[in-house]
Order: sequence, then C-alpha cells, then structure tokens
Amino acid sequence: MPVKMNAEEVATYLDEVFPQVRGDFVIEDVRDMAVRVRMPVAERHLRPGGTVSGPAMFALADVSVYIAVMAMVGREALAVTTSGSFDFMRKPVAGADMVCECRLLKLGRVLAVGECLLFSDGKEAPVARMSMTYSIPPK
Repeated sequence: MPVKMNAEEVATYLDEVFPQVRGDFVIEDVRDMAVRVRMPVAERHLRPGGTVSGPAMFALADVSVYIAVMAMVGREALAVTTSGSFDFMRKPVAGADMVCECRLLKLGRVLAVGECLLFSDGKEAPVARMSMTYSIPPK
C-alpha cells in the first residue's frame, strides 16, 4: 500500500483536527509504513529532576502512530488508540529533544499495530519502547 499523505500533508491535517497539539511535534520523515517524529522538549514536558515525563513520551509515541496511520490510510480523524504498552528503559538526556522512530507492523482494514522506539536526540540507545494498536473506523 503506497503512502497517501506526505509529511507536510499530515502536518497540515493534524493542525486541522488536533489544533491543541499544534507546534508540539515535528514530522521529520514519512515513508511506507514508518515515520520519524520529533518533540522539541520544553519546560512543560519535564518532571521534577529535569527529565522528560512519561506522559510527554507517551504523547510522542501516540501521535507518531496516529501520523503513521494517517500517512497510509489518508484523512481519517476518528482513528483511535485501543491499546498501548510502554517500556521505559533509560533516563532521557536532559535538555535533548525526543525523537520517535515508528513503524506499522500491521495495517488492516480496521486495526493498525505500531511499534515505536523513543530516543534522546543524538543518542543511539533507545529511552523507551512502545507498542500500540489503533482502531480505524469502517468506511
């Protein structure tokens, strides 16, 4: 299945349907069944002690899977998360952006399964891993 929306098209669509996250994420790459998304880390993303919070990392992974699904199926605002599992593996680097490498493992008619690795920008070892399932509304 070819990509239906490129990075710019998905970013524009995300601004339309989720204006509340406008400016929070940067879509760096969209390719067949995979995306790379950056979260510029700001003070609001930090927890006490200065590390990136779990909810901020979850948001990055969640929106990355959503972006990957939109890129493949097109404009489908009502696709929703049905399950997610998160493994925190190491502390993020203080002050570094978070980068999510996301790939879709399965893209069916009604379900999409994605896997994300989150990295502190510039580091090779992942900070966290997430698997997530999305429900795609029937046409």
